[in-house]
Amino acid sequence: MDYQFKDIEKKWQKFWADNQTFKAEDKTTKPKYYVLDMFPYPSGAGLHVGHPLGYIASDIFSRYKRLKGFNVLHPMGYDSFGLPAEQYAIQTGQHPAITTEANIATYRRQLDQIGFSFDWSREVRTSSPDYYKWTQWIFMQLFNSWYNKDADKAESIDKLVKHFEQNGSIGINAVCDDEILSFSAEEWKAMSNQDQQAELLKYRLTYLRESTVNWCAALGTVLANDEVKDGFSERGGYPVEQKKMMQWSMRITAYADRLLKGLDTIDWPEPLKEMQRNWIGKSVGALVRFQLEKETNLQSLNTNHYIEVFTTRADTIFGTTFLVLAPEHELVTSLTTPEQKDDIEAYIAQAKKKSELERMADAKTVSGAFTGSFALNPINGEKVQIWIADYVLAGYGTGAVMAVPSGDQRDYLFAKHYNLPIIPIIDIQKIETEADPTKEGRYINSGFINGLTYKEATTAVIAKLEDIGAGKAKVNFRMRDAIFGRQRYWGEPVPVYFKDELPYLIEEKDLPLVLPEVDKYLPTEDGEPPLARAKDWNYNGFEYELSTMPGWAGSSWYWYRYMDAHNDAEFASKEAIEYWKDVDLYIGGSEHATGHLLYSRFWNKFMKDLDLVVEEEPFKKLINQGMIQGRSNFVYRLIDEEGRATNTLISHGLIKQYKTSPLHVDVNIVDNEVLNINKFKEWRPEYADAEFILENGKYICGVEVEKMSKSKFNVVNPDDLIERYGADTLRMYEMFLGPLEQSKPWNTNGIEGVFKFLRKFWRLFHNDAWEFSVSTNGPSKAELKSLHKIIRKVEEDVERFSFNTSVSSFMIAVNELTDLKSNNKAVLQDLVVILSPYAPHICEELWTLLGNEAGTLSYTAFPKFNPAYLVEDDFAYPISINGKTKLNLNMPLSLEPADIEAIVLASADVQKYLDNKTPRKVIVVKGRIVNIVL
Repeated sequence: MDYQFKDIEKKWQKFWADNQTFKAEDKTTKPKYYVLDMFPYPSGAGLHVGHPLGYIASDIFSRYKRLKGFNVLHPMGYDSFGLPAEQYAIQTGQHPAITTEANIATYRRQLDQIGFSFDWSREVRTSSPDYYKWTQWIFMQLFNSWYNKDADKAESIDKLVKHFEQNGSIGINAVCDDEILSFSAEEWKAMSNQDQQAELLKYRLTYLRESTVNWCAALGTVLANDEVKDGFSERGGYPVEQKKMMQWSMRITAYADRLLKGLDTIDWPEPLKEMQRNWIGKSVGALVRFQLEKETNLQSLNTNHYIEVFTTRADTIFGTTFLVLAPEHELVTSLTTPEQKDDIEAYIAQAKKKSELERMADAKTVSGAFTGSFALNPINGEKVQIWIADYVLAGYGTGAVMAVPSGDQRDYLFAKHYNLPIIPIIDIQKIETEADPTKEGRYINSGFINGLTYKEATTAVIAKLEDIGAGKAKVNFRMRDAIFGRQRYWGEPVPVYFKDELPYLIEEKDLPLVLPEVDKYLPTEDGEPPLARAKDWNYNGFEYELSTMPGWAGSSWYWYRYMDAHNDAEFASKEAIEYWKDVDLYIGGSEHATGHLLYSRFWNKFMKDLDLVVEEEPFKKLINQGMIQGRSNFVYRLIDEEGRATNTLISHGLIKQYKTSPLHVDVNIVDNEVLNINKFKEWRPEYADAEFILENGKYICGVEVEKMSKSKFNVVNPDDLIERYGADTLRMYEMFLGPLEQSKPWNTNGIEGVFKFLRKFWRLFHNDAWEFSVSTNGPSKAELKSLHKIIRKVEEDVERFSFNTSVSSFMIAVNELTDLKSNNKAVLQDLVVILSPYAPHICEELWTLLGNEAGTLSYTAFPKFNPAYLVEDDFAYPISINGKTKLNLNMPLSLEPADIEAIVLASADVQKYLDNKTPRKVIVVKGRIVNIVL
């Protein structure tokens, strides 16, 4: 029977599901291997052909590792909280859980029909109370912890309280708020409980504070930086502004150094690690205090009378000619003089429209506003102006910079634009005239550091600042504490209630705190989050936190839940964690570099501090799969004399003869760039009466590679391809497109070749009448050579994740065996096992046809490579006459040079080239070449 892929694939998908074939063991003598795909969000659109790329790669590797004798954990679940389901709920009134359930059902159907070897017994969903109970529990551990710098780890808040009771605040070296109290043990004990709790909140790893956020009024929530583009929300395109709000935050900054050092211990792509290093942004420098000029006519300045800046170049302080504050800086209002009030307010309103990423990226635009106030340089007492500009960020450093136009390009452009002073401080002439390039420039116009080098001057300036109480050495990080909240409905409730305006945790026995029912999913009329709509939702009369957790909460620990997915007593048992430890292979997109992957590492390190897990890093090896781009097709509408697009369409090869306008067309009605005209007319009603100017009787479409998107009509649904070619063909073709890590365009035109290969592979096992027929005779030397070449090649390719080259090698192997008319059972059975990770359905079917016991080949042994079968006995020697190759002669490799020479000279074919001439010399290089010199 010919290759009936539909019946075969349905049969084996049912078998795997009924028998839980891929259920991982929790106790076994096999070595463990944990393969994980990044948590997918189940959207309503389902999968397109770009989505399964990483899943197919991880599945091939998982199946290969099982064949190699590993106990493989390869789970799947859903990151099922988020904005899309909630937006749909707002529009339709339908509960987000209903939409989410329907989307998951679609995803599950599509994943199953591609034939993935997931252990579905461990499926998790972040929106399930059974799951988010433990997300809430981890939040509670963070709330009940502080970071001890001396121990370099998180510790229980109870230990901090005990220290306060015995010693007061003396001796505490913590990551905490800047404004903390200094007190004795007696003073601590004399505080009210409310005052104590307020002070402890300054130390907790998750805490409340006023933060500058990306506020989207239309969506009614705070957005992460990567959710904002050009001042608008990525989802929906709504305006976004910078706004100060009371928000939950997490002290990820406490782990900044450990997050940096940990990058050196994991096998991740170097560009991704570099992105994290830059995001963390470690800088060694100094804090400097610039006193405010006393004569300045300030408004109400209810704070310290200085501006604190962080600088990595304290040595350039003599070149400071102005200060720049972030528009959100807390002192801006107080520093603004009445004359500058309108300018400052207008500039702040303008800055609110930009996201922080945009402000950081916009290096060429110069803009700012003068506050009207002045500060004093602490080293030389010089008066400097105080400006605001959006290139300074409130959350980085102190939200203020000392501007040195002679040493910084951005400061220089700012100074030139606003005609501010520029003081040269380095002897440039000395640098240019020094013959020795290792010599450094010396300072000029810089008081006591004149003549010093950069390093000498830095040391001297910091020492001076510390001596006069105007600064100190400091290590700073660009990374800021992570905002942990959204003013939305569809997310994890925060297990907190408020008493006397301070947050308290609910009791652990009351977990999970389940989302309440609400009448609408919009904020209230007073602007409160949707949870404020819930009736009688409180904790013993106290108001709950009304924000929900952000999207990254549930995905920051989910790999541990897969280890023990149904444990009601713990997020995962100690035994399960000690066995599975961490993820051996993690595959997903690089777009999560500074979001999910950073937060996951942070939570993992915190959980390690509390001895909840055994590994410091969660993911040993990570691979970023490339993007499959869309292959867009275009038709071309004729433009008439009045400049209007007509309903006449010009074939691509003819468009230079006409004035046309391109129009995206659905790629699913185009085959090898030829448009199906009838389907096009049915596609959109406005084209029902379209006319076509053809070339050679066909309408040829234009082509362009773009992002795969519904708006470009270039989305290819895997369901359609599986229906036409089968899942095994889709799996192999996605791998065949190119290297896993690289982006590549989708081209359905090439899939036919992979389908033909699988039919040819199936054909090896059948005779001309399509009857199953294999031989039990001993394999020939040529058959064994072909088999062991592919064994070695696949082992090497899979271990280095070069799946595309394996597909090519499979094609070569099948062609070789076809030419040999091979139907040897031993050879073909091994080939079935080797190919099975790539094309599991067809291989399972052939495995049973070969007479193996009923069941699956998933746990059989991968064939062992024997190098002896690749040793060549003969060699086709190139025979050269005076250095020019004329022919090849096959001779045994065991022959010595004298024997080789004799055989060559006796050859009738060689004699024709010699033309009765006697060779002057015969050069024989054994196993390589024979050269005859006349």
